[in-house]
Amino acid sequence: MKMDIRLKTCIIIRKGNEFLVGRIFASTDLRWSLYAHEAWQTRDRTAAEKVAEKVGGEMVLFNPIVRQMKTIGA
Repeated sequence: MKMDIRLKTCIIIRKGNEFLVGRIFASTDLRWSLYAHEAWQTRDRTAAEKVAEKVGGEMVLFNPIVRQMKTIGA
């Protein structure tokens, strides 16, 4: 059975040329990375919109298998 690579597509948050990884443990600071593969990933658009609005970033569709990115709503 073949895997459908489209199911791996997710939404990540980008701000400038960095990607949101998450929050630093026991802190309110955010952790950012230059690498999209390390980014926090979700398929829930509503959750991604809330996070992007809070951090001032933009939502990006990302498929780690084919390494494609596409900005959502730009």
